[in-house]
Amino acid sequence: MNTIPRILFFAGSAREDSYNKKLARLAANVGQTAGAAATFADLRDYPMPLFDQDLEAREGEPATVTAWKQLMKDHDAFVIASPEHNSTYSALLKNTIDWASRKREGEAPRACFAGKVALLISASPGNLGGLRGLLNLRALLANVGVMVMPDMLAVPAAHQAFDEAGGLKNQQQQESLSGLIASLVETAGRLKR
Repeated sequence: MNTIPRILFFAGSAREDSYNKKLARLAANVGQTAGAAATFADLRDYPMPLFDQDLEAREGEPATVTAWKQLMKDHDAFVIASPEHNSTYSALLKNTIDWASRKREGEAPRACFAGKVALLISASPGNLGGLRGLLNLRALLANVGVMVMPDMLAVPAAHQAFDEAGGLKNQQQQESLSGLIASLVETAGRLKR
């Protein structure tokens, strides 16, 4: 049995130059170094309509939703870099979670979330680094059955936080990210065993 945890890294933003995409990519590199099978995914590659039960009943599950759900099911853990929009997570991230939570015929309830563990991180130009949004996201994920790691990373002043190579300029933040990822890899590996 392969005990190397498979971790999916993604940001709740579609913006090309998103600070949270930068953070998710950086986290994926750290995850690979920490011994995980790391996958970075861009939600821009999985465009989903606004969740609508009438649309779902009429047309079924969109192909992009099916592909995204399979990607989630194929991984043991998630690292979600969440932007903060009006003190909460983004509409894009909420819509993605809403679609992923829908049960298809022959599928266990909340198949994308059951038995999964997540680490929450964020980057924001504000002084709190997106922390308020992470607190709301933590509650949402717990409600759909995800075990959320107790510690989080919020990077303030994101517009000046990254160096040319995509790393964090602040060594303490970089070390914190590495420690959180290592802890997630260990936890996900234990759960997988």
